[in-house]
Amino acid sequence: MFNEVLFLLSGLLTVFGALAVVFTKNLMHACVYLLASLFGVAGLYLTLGADFLAAAQIVVYAGGVVVLMLFAVMLTGGTVKDAGRYAMLKVPSMGNAKTFSIAALGVLVALSMTTKIILGIGRSYDASKELPAFTSTVESIGTLLVTDHVLAFEISSVLLLGALVGAVVISRPRKS
Repeated sequence: MFNEVLFLLSGLLTVFGALAVVFTKNLMHACVYLLASLFGVAGLYLTLGADFLAAAQIVVYAGGVVVLMLFAVMLTGGTVKDAGRYAMLKVPSMGNAKTFSIAALGVLVALSMTTKIILGIGRSYDASKELPAFTSTVESIGTLLVTDHVLAFEISSVLLLGALVGAVVISRPRKS
């Protein structure tokens, strides 16, 4: 029952976050909606039992890529006349029904993921039994990345190299 609820909430957050990225006109809002969508994907990984991938999704994508995108948007934001465009306090309520509903859905997914992890730890512990040997999936994932899935691994490295070169080109001072 809990996995089904987590799956539905994560799926809703992923789909609505992705649709909001596509249909929003504000680039800063698109980055925040992308963050919500990536958290939803982490919840979907968690329902599949891929705890390592869920943690990597949050750390790498939600933590790194979205922050990098926000810095890139703020660095290339425009002229001085556009400086007030991204101000946090435009209206006293700081949001509307759409932003509050997406934030509430994100909080529900985050709480559900945390609850699933904590309950899984509590259920698996039995003081009368001897603890089983620790098995890590990290080694098997690493072996698969450099053997069976080496093409995807190399394509992602080329993609990251392209992003790095693009960041250097964008941040280079312009000659006037």
